[in-house]
Amino acid sequence: MPKTPLPADAAEMLARPNYATITAVRPDGQPVSVATWYMYEGGRVLVNMDNRRKRIDYLRKDPRISLTAMDPADWITHLSVQGRVVEWVEDESLADIDRIAEHYTGKPYVVRSRPRVSAWIEIDSWHGWGALKQS
Repeated sequence: MPKTPLPADAAEMLARPNYATITAVRPDGQPVSVATWYMYEGGRVLVNMDNRRKRIDYLRKDPRISLTAMDPADWITHLSVQGRVVEWVEDESLADIDRIAEHYTGKPYVVRSRPRVSAWIEIDSWHGWGALKQS
C-alpha cells in the first residue's frame, strides 16, 4: 500500500462528500464497521461522533482505523485509508459536526441535544480502486 501523502487525484476525491464507512477494532479483536460522514482537511481525516457511541471506547483503547470513501456516482471508484486517531476534541459548540453536516447536506446538524466528540485521524497508508487504482 502506498504511504502518504496522497496524490492530488486521491486527495481531491477524499475531499468530496462521499459515501463512507469507518472500521474500528473491539477489545476482543472483532472489527466493527459503520457508515460515517467525514471531512478531509490538511492531510488528516475528521470524524465526529455522538459521545455515547461505543466505538469511541474502542478507538480510545485502540486508535487504529480504516476508512473507505466511495464515489456516489461510481462506487467501484473508492479510496481506503488506514491510520489512527491522533487527537480527540470535545465538540461542545457542535461546530465540527455542523461543518461536516454542511459539507454533506448544506445545512447544520439537526440533533442539538446530545454531546459530540471529534476525532482527527492521521493517515498512514492508502489504496484506491476504479479511477484511483494504483498501477
